[in-house]
Amino acid sequence: MAEYVQGVPEVAVIRICNPPLNTLSATTLRALKQEMNRANIDPAVKAIVICGANGKFSAGADIRGFSIPIQKDRPSMESVVAFIEKGEKPVVAAIEDIAFGGGLELALGCHYRIANMKARVGLPEVTIGLLPGGGGTQRLPRLIGVPAALDMIITGKHVPATEALKLGILDEVVEENTIEAAIKLAQRVSDQPLGLRRLCLKQTPKLPNMEAILYEAFLKVKKQARGCLSPEMCFRAVEASVYLPFAEGIHKEKELFLFLLTSGQAKALQYAFFAQRVAEKWSLPSGASWKTTSPQPIRKAAVIGLGTMGQGIVVSLVKAKIPVVALEQDKKHLELARKAVKALLEREALRMPQSGKTLDVHKSKLLHFTLDFRALKDVDLVIEAVFEDMVLKKEIFCRLSEVCKPEALLGTNTSCLDIDEIASITNRPQQVIGTHFFSPAHVMKLIEIIHGQQTSPTAIATIMSLGKVMGKCGIVVGNCFGFVGNRMLNSYTEQIYFLLEEGSTPEEIDKVLEEFGFKMGPCKVFDLAGLDVGWKSRIGQGLTGANLPLGTPSRQRDGRRYSPLPDMLCEKGRYGQKTGKGWYLYDKPGGKIAKSDSWLHDFLTNYRNAHNITVRTITQDEILERCLYSLVNEGFQILSEGIASCPEAIDTIYINGYGWPRHKGGPMFYASEIGLPKILTKLQKYADANPDIPKLQPSAFLQKLVTLGSPPLKNWSSLVRSQQSKL
Repeated sequence: MAEYVQGVPEVAVIRICNPPLNTLSATTLRALKQEMNRANIDPAVKAIVICGANGKFSAGADIRGFSIPIQKDRPSMESVVAFIEKGEKPVVAAIEDIAFGGGLELALGCHYRIANMKARVGLPEVTIGLLPGGGGTQRLPRLIGVPAALDMIITGKHVPATEALKLGILDEVVEENTIEAAIKLAQRVSDQPLGLRRLCLKQTPKLPNMEAILYEAFLKVKKQARGCLSPEMCFRAVEASVYLPFAEGIHKEKELFLFLLTSGQAKALQYAFFAQRVAEKWSLPSGASWKTTSPQPIRKAAVIGLGTMGQGIVVSLVKAKIPVVALEQDKKHLELARKAVKALLEREALRMPQSGKTLDVHKSKLLHFTLDFRALKDVDLVIEAVFEDMVLKKEIFCRLSEVCKPEALLGTNTSCLDIDEIASITNRPQQVIGTHFFSPAHVMKLIEIIHGQQTSPTAIATIMSLGKVMGKCGIVVGNCFGFVGNRMLNSYTEQIYFLLEEGSTPEEIDKVLEEFGFKMGPCKVFDLAGLDVGWKSRIGQGLTGANLPLGTPSRQRDGRRYSPLPDMLCEKGRYGQKTGKGWYLYDKPGGKIAKSDSWLHDFLTNYRNAHNITVRTITQDEILERCLYSLVNEGFQILSEGIASCPEAIDTIYINGYGWPRHKGGPMFYASEIGLPKILTKLQKYADANPDIPKLQPSAFLQKLVTLGSPPLKNWSSLVRSQQSKL
């Protein structure tokens, strides 16, 4: 709804009312146009103010409305914006809190814009596979120029009011009483000619060498998009504002919008948007949920182990304004960590004003470095972040039981180890919980929250709440080796090693996966993360050569195929970027640019000869299918065991923690789009050809879904609820 509110003499105030975020539904747009018309024909009204109810301007269109067929009598966003813009009376947008998407486009149709200091504006449609469809791609470049408009529209970023004022989007920024200030502005301009305040009458500013600027911008967009259509279409729409008259530019925007709307990518990106919201809702078999369980307050936290991961967790807590005790084992490591954390905080402090936030890195009360476990006696939460060694972790948790106050929660940042075994050493297993952050922890959004057999709903609710405070996406998962993300990743990486044995090269595999949409191919990722990380884990599992009983075949473990290739590289000191050589060659230790390595190719040839492996040509399709289908196959197994609550949880984990291209929707969504019968048939084909690779055998749950006629993804969870859930 939109309502006509009596403001002051000669100024009409029209308020958008569609709680909670005043989204611009068809009903709201229709009412807004009606009230605008009423104000336009009222002779007593000289100027108009448009504002939002409950201290919010508008979050734009309701995403769910994009799937509704367009009706003839349904007003379009652009038609309402144009109606406002063409009126003869000045219109002032009073922006409070948010003006996103259609909300900002509506404000651009107004002749003046004023906002409070806390407001943010943006055109985030690109993130859901679309472009601004209410004239935003034509009006914003005319207002602030092409470079700034492209930056906003192609990234979809939220711009704080102070920056929006500098860019020229806003005419004024006020501390408070935004609507009162807007009314005063409306009074001042009530007798002013509108002229070029109507953006549709302006020309997009043309810079010298505009063609070269646009060409360079296009190449940059194309490279960064990695197959995602919406950034390129956003570019094309903004480009139209430079070369086409306004009306033709609007027509081009509509044409590109409809193209994206009907693309599979828009469907995938919108699925990903809602999947995260679904995944963040969880319940235990008892019915307890974090929505009905009160979290404990976290007034002070501690982090044990200040390596790369621990440093990132410390920074994340400090950014959330939570005091942190940072503990290390010796003075040398403590001082190194102190310097590293300070440097990270200084970099974050420089970035934060861009989002309207601040960080004072010199607030010593927020950060205390120590070697003394007794400093943890009054903390509400401990997050242990030492390396993956069960003996060490149990020693630490035994000591925490003695030192920490009874109600303190004990979290472990393990990527694969048994939460219940760690909890068993403590005097409070109900307060032990897995907190699997992703590196770098101050950047990555995901936290896998691992629920042990005795973990209390309060503990889960507390970490879920803390995750939100830290700006993270917390997904609750069950307890098994590798949990959800790394358990699936093991199946994926296993196929990569087998493909390398059979004739593929790192370059071929990386090319296929990068063309699919991953930012980096898997072999480059292994080198970046460090091959020794997985090697240490495999040593701990007794999989590597040094731990095998005499007579064990080198390519067999417990009757199944095993590839020692990465172990052999580590034994030769090839850990990846850190040593300057891994699956690729780098110009120096710590180098970033991967180069093909003739030594590695010779090594693979010699390995194949030694094991009498017949080399064959492996197609791009086989590389993609064996890597991705084995990944989703493990996802179906995880669902059937109740380790993940729903397919949306798996997809959210992979998008936010493992670099899965968002415009592909996540591995389970991808499987549903490819077609479950095809996935099943291909897996069976590869399993028959490789009987010693059990992970290629199709999951019983996948087979069940195909037997049931491949029901839609949203129904999968209900088909496993009868099984015992481990959440």
